[in-house]
Amino acid sequence: MLKNVIIFSGNANRLLAEEICRHLKIKLGQATVSTFKDGETNVKIGENVRRKEVYIIQPTCRPVNDHLMELWFMIDACRRASAEIITVVVPYFGYGRQEKKTEPHVPISAKVVFDFLVLAGANRIITMDLHAVQCQGFTNIPVDNLFAEPVLITYIKKTFGKKKLILVSPDVGGVARTRSYAKRLGVGIAIIDKRRPKPNQAQVMNIVGDVKGKIAILVDDMVDTAGTLVGVTEAIKQAGALEVHMVCTHPVLSENAVAEITKSALSTMAVTNTIPLSTEAAACQKIRIVSVSWLISGAIRRSHTGESVTSLFY
Repeated sequence: MLKNVIIFSGNANRLLAEEICRHLKIKLGQATVSTFKDGETNVKIGENVRRKEVYIIQPTCRPVNDHLMELWFMIDACRRASAEIITVVVPYFGYGRQEKKTEPHVPISAKVVFDFLVLAGANRIITMDLHAVQCQGFTNIPVDNLFAEPVLITYIKKTFGKKKLILVSPDVGGVARTRSYAKRLGVGIAIIDKRRPKPNQAQVMNIVGDVKGKIAILVDDMVDTAGTLVGVTEAIKQAGALEVHMVCTHPVLSENAVAEITKSALSTMAVTNTIPLSTEAAACQKIRIVSVSWLISGAIRRSHTGESVTSLFY
């Protein structure tokens, strides 16, 4: 059991927080997060946190802005209650895709969110599979960017065994991630060459690599509207793949994503529990959940004891 450690959770993913606490053999701290009738967020910490090490678990998933306000207010409440160290655990970092200026007169929204976390009183940030790893440089406090790779590789090994596999990167930006998975599994990779006419839409141009006669597994950090996923899956099937599966960290699943996945040629999609699934997504037979609670609890334990967090992955 960890001494002088208290873990709180916002409303975004309390089930994950409870699972993490079970791994650490401590109780989830008492905190009330409610909303006034006019929509204002109200937070109250129900524990003595003076000179304690506090961890606040809150993925900033939909509704993103509401969950961010909850997180900022919980940090401030703990700081004003004299917590010694406040570590923010954000399994899914909302606004992570807005990490640069794509055109004139737009903000770098990810930088603003990091600034607000520090301003509220965070001393450290733990997150998972940032969409753009350079976001870690947006703040001067320590940022541990965990990887879901160990749990997803274990899932692939258990599910597919020694079948003839090929891992597929859905775009050039994901090649490093896919190559890392492939190296640990001892298989080859393919790359999708595509264009984006507009956000959340993609047009497949070419497939670099031979997927014919193999089971293709797409590797990505998130699935949003699933528009890209459907197009890529169809292209891989047409190129001769026996089956197409997917593993991804963050099941954002906006708009009609679940319906698109259900009717697509995709056989299965394994996702982690960084974001809680909607009722519709949980009922989809193609979607399977892989828990990352032991990874996050391991990072919390090592952060508390001063051990290396990197040892979780190597």
